[in-house]
Amino acid sequence: MQLGLDELGTPLFDATFVVVDLETTGGSPRESAITEIGAVKVRGGDVLGEFQTLVNPGVGIPPTITVLTGITNAMVMTAPPITEVLPAFLEFTRGAILVAHNARFDVGFLRAASDRMELTWPRPQVVDTVALARRVVTRDEAPNHKLATLAPLFGSPTAPDHRALTDARATVDVLHGLLARMSGLGVTHVEDLATAADPVPAGRRRKATLADGLPTGPGVYHFLGPRGEVLYIGTAVNLRRRVRSYFTAAEKRTRIAEMVDVATAVRPIPCATPLEAAVRELRGIAEHRPPYNRRSRSPERQPWLRLTDEAYPRLSVVRTVPVDLADRAIGPFSSRVQADRAAAALVAATGLRTCTTRLARTPTGRTSACVLAEMGKCLAPCVREVPEYDDRVRRAQQAMDGDVTAVVDTARRVIARLAGQQRYEEAAVRRDQLLAYLRGASRAERHGPLQRAPQIIAARRHSDGGWELVLIRFGRLAATTVTKPGAAVMGVVRALAESGEDVQPGRCLGGAATSEETELVLRWLETPGTRLVEATLADAGSGWSVPVHGATAALPRFTDRHVRDTEHRALGPSRNDTPIFHPDHSTHGAPATDRHGGGSSGAA
Repeated sequence: MQLGLDELGTPLFDATFVVVDLETTGGSPRESAITEIGAVKVRGGDVLGEFQTLVNPGVGIPPTITVLTGITNAMVMTAPPITEVLPAFLEFTRGAILVAHNARFDVGFLRAASDRMELTWPRPQVVDTVALARRVVTRDEAPNHKLATLAPLFGSPTAPDHRALTDARATVDVLHGLLARMSGLGVTHVEDLATAADPVPAGRRRKATLADGLPTGPGVYHFLGPRGEVLYIGTAVNLRRRVRSYFTAAEKRTRIAEMVDVATAVRPIPCATPLEAAVRELRGIAEHRPPYNRRSRSPERQPWLRLTDEAYPRLSVVRTVPVDLADRAIGPFSSRVQADRAAAALVAATGLRTCTTRLARTPTGRTSACVLAEMGKCLAPCVREVPEYDDRVRRAQQAMDGDVTAVVDTARRVIARLAGQQRYEEAAVRRDQLLAYLRGASRAERHGPLQRAPQIIAARRHSDGGWELVLIRFGRLAATTVTKPGAAVMGVVRALAESGEDVQPGRCLGGAATSEETELVLRWLETPGTRLVEATLADAGSGWSVPVHGATAALPRFTDRHVRDTEHRALGPSRNDTPIFHPDHSTHGAPATDRHGGGSSGAA
């Protein structure tokens, strides 16, 4: 099958270039003016047309400029002003790539004239032959990169003489010579010109051909090594353009540059939508564990925080949580450190024990109390029965099941006290503990209803006028497609539901999908303009909601207050500032829905 231009890009042979040269009264676009414009339009080595005219600069030409160019005041006296010349020149260049030797000079004068005339600058792609020459012409070949030096080097029959059209003709020959050299470095398409002058190793630039033939739509790409092993996985809205960027100076990461040097092939996986591409990227990283990806390669190992099932429960960091213990756990967390911080915030607010010994309801008498009991910070259920410990467990369970009030209020009182004593490092530790708790609890609140839902179908308008449809089962993306503009949407919805992946509910929290995938899907659902087409929820009575006093409602307010407090300490208070860490602040009144009814969908 022959690939189309939209798949390969535009070959340089088919591109239209306008090579321009200007003569001016001086070197500054602000203080000097154009006296002559010369340009040559070429495509595929053929000259399509030329543009040449003297320009009345409206000011006198300095004698030194006349000596250099041969253009006198008498020659430009009857010439048209730039206000008449520039519109015609811009029309001559329409749709072409603009080329100049030391392009900053010529383009700078053209743009300055355009601004003075209040014309909209067309922002053409610009190629500077000086920059290209510095990449492929060595000092052994030429002592400098001046036009008069390069023109004979590339066999131009035109000798530059500081007249616009003559110099433009010479620059055409230099351009063709430079592009011929750069083709061996992988510069073969118009898209390559944007970075052709960048300092990229020749071997890496030559590998840009790995991007040839890749689709231009959304998808996932796998960089493959010599044995076909997956080195790196990424996602893109435009596969070909993104992969090609790895072979330019735009790629600054040392590890990725090393990966590109090793790679021998690129495997594309076209996707219907960017959401599908993002999900496939996550799944691919988890499956192949590519060595050059920094994103978590073991998302299933993210820790949870749960209450243990024993006479005197405590908090424990675990890898899995059975679904029937959802009201006694929060998470998952991004790391063990974050889970431990959340546990510290919960312990500070509830007084749960921190020892790891499994205790019977009635002490055996063979143990002794620890130092925490002697300090009055533990009820010591290890040495005596403590009926009031049940109240602490109840508060902890409440804090893990939708009411963060006690934990937030306790932490803020401590933070305010420490800050008042100028013990800022300790206050920051307590702040980080609270944030870790709120993030883990919020994740459980937001992900739970979606991961328990047997089926959700949602739609959003696509840029081409159709509908982007998404099928979600138990928090996992089961299918997605984009309808054609004007198509009968509900027929596509039914087909999507019938052909989508059969997903079974997990036995553990987050079992059918990783938390990262569920988060991607949730953000898509929460995007304005998304509509619920069908929602089959496990909790039909409570709907799809988050608790009014939960972490999801409290987290943004706490984060905003933390930012304001930082600004307050650095810049001083503003007129409308309220202290963040005031102990009387309440977490009540959050703009969220009640956990037990009256909730609205996050995608409504």
